[in-house]
Amino acid sequence: MTAGLSNADFIEQHAAPGRIGLCGGRDWINKLIRKAQAPLTADGHRSLWSHAFLFSERRSDGHWWVVESDLDVRYRQVRLGVQENRAARYFDAEAFPNLAILDFHLDARQTRQVQVAALDLLSGLSSYSLSELAGTLLAMHSTRLRGRSNLLAQEGALYCSAMVQHCYAAAGIEFLPGVHGKNVAPHDIDDSPLPHASHRLIRDLGMSRLRRAVKALG
Repeated sequence: MTAGLSNADFIEQHAAPGRIGLCGGRDWINKLIRKAQAPLTADGHRSLWSHAFLFSERRSDGHWWVVESDLDVRYRQVRLGVQENRAARYFDAEAFPNLAILDFHLDARQTRQVQVAALDLLSGLSSYSLSELAGTLLAMHSTRLRGRSNLLAQEGALYCSAMVQHCYAAAGIEFLPGVHGKNVAPHDIDDSPLPHASHRLIRDLGMSRLRRAVKALG
């Protein structure tokens, strides 16, 4: 687990085309998503993660860019769905205290397949699906439902981690065999049994984990 780095330095150190980014935010929406994933965690407490995205490439502007399906609400502007953004949006450590970059050891062919799938979604203007997200949250409490199609699935719509799974499926990779792609949560990707390197920058463990850590040190 990386410590002592800024978010910007962490991303600069570990970003690469096709790698997966995870973040855990502090606003109420991110906290709600983290808490809702408690059934998936080993200790039954909230997940470290609320959002997943793909690293695309470093552009001529010198910045790393990411492809993600998100709700982006700004002054007089709302973007819903698959979009491209600079990774700099995750530089704010107060807003995003937890970051991870996952390396599933893609070869050059697989990296290209993932990138092409992401660009196809981007060009097709795939939308963000709140209903699918709700369907995934419901399915977390049932192994049977997790293996079935999302109960609230919508054509042409993907939430964040389902988008990442969709793109990796183009390279023949399923993060959790037996779990339907539109039921994959951010925590599932980090918890995948597939071989991968997980680089982490964690500042918000949650009070329950923090108490246990302090107790262990004492």
